[in-house]
Amino acid sequence: MISYPSRHCTVELQALPSRIGQVRRIVSAQLRYWHLDALIDRASLGVTELLSNVHRHAQPDKTCTVEMELLLDRLTVSVRDHDPRMPVVEDPQDIAPLATCGRGLAMVAAMSESWGVRPDGESGKVVWFTLPTASPAVAAPSRRARHVVQEKPARRFAEVGHAADGLRPEHAPARSAVAG
Repeated sequence: MISYPSRHCTVELQALPSRIGQVRRIVSAQLRYWHLDALIDRASLGVTELLSNVHRHAQPDKTCTVEMELLLDRLTVSVRDHDPRMPVVEDPQDIAPLATCGRGLAMVAAMSESWGVRPDGESGKVVWFTLPTASPAVAAPSRRARHVVQEKPARRFAEVGHAADGLRPEHAPARSAVAG
């Protein structure tokens, strides 16, 4: 018997800058509805980065689907688009210090429990990330559980140390998974 059934939310959109803000608001509202307020910032950041990649890189169109699935103690957020090309994760050493792009997937990796990309049929892909929930999906989190979840992101970001020259952070360990 499954005690906590899965919950699912899907949004189809054109990955245009104005729509990305709308999807962020939808993600926030859905997580509030599921009593997962502590995940709003990380989920919104991750979905913004993935939709920005669709807007910047996807061919032949910017149509995509954002899915959120809450299953037991994991929230999975995925973005499906129609471009079969897999994303390229930039080596931090190859990114200019003042560059305005190239760090998105590294940021998704740093703030999530796991992430990855998989082909979606002949003409598309799905990029996803997971976040752990602090409490069972059906019960509202206690004050203590919220506090623990809020502390976790700070520790994860703190895991990225500074290089000896103090100019560029060291590379954080990769936590990606590619299903094939």
